[in-house]
This record gives sequence, structure tokens and C-alpha cells, in this order.
Amino acid sequence: MFTRPLGRRLALLLCLTLSACVYVPRTKIADDPECQGVQKSMVLEEQQVSVLQGCSNNTCLAMLAGAGIVTAASVVVSGSIAVVGNVVYWVERESKCSRKPSV
Repeated sequence: MFTRPLGRRLALLLCLTLSACVYVPRTKIADDPECQGVQKSMVLEEQQVSVLQGCSNNTCLAMLAGAGIVTAASVVVSGSIAVVGNVVYWVERESKCSRKPSV
């Protein structure tokens, strides 16, 4: 197994890669020539919230762990919103787009 200092370093590295960012769903609009209108879709966009400065030892580790948890939670929640939004946009497009049947 990992030694304690190595485990802390790995946790710190993981938190540093995730910290101070959240992910938010954003609606993307593009032209849809097939349906002669616009096509909407949702994507996740990364937003930087803050930069952690002036912390030391356990306080810094706790702040980084908290930031990592917030980032992970924002990915789960925003990702769920984006999936549901894309399904709604797909249903909306299918109902509005009158495709000609292939002959």
C-alpha cells in the first residue's frame, strides 16, 4: 500500500488538478440546414472560481480537498443537467423538423 506521505502527495496532486474550478452547463446554438432552423445542445464549460493562496499545512490540504469535492459535485450535477437538456433539445428538434420520407 502507499506510505502516508506518498498518499498525501497523491491526494494533494489530485486536488490541485481539480481545485478552484466548477463546471456549468451552457447552451450552444448552431445553424441546422437540414431542418432550416437552429440546433441547440448543451455543453459543459469550465469556470475558474478562485485561486488558493496563503494557506499552510493541514489548512491548505483541507481547502484543496474541499475544492476537489466541489469540483466533482459540479461535474455530476452539471453533467446531469446537460444530459437532460440535450434529450429535451433532441425531442424538440425531432418534433419541429419535418423530414421528407425517403423514397
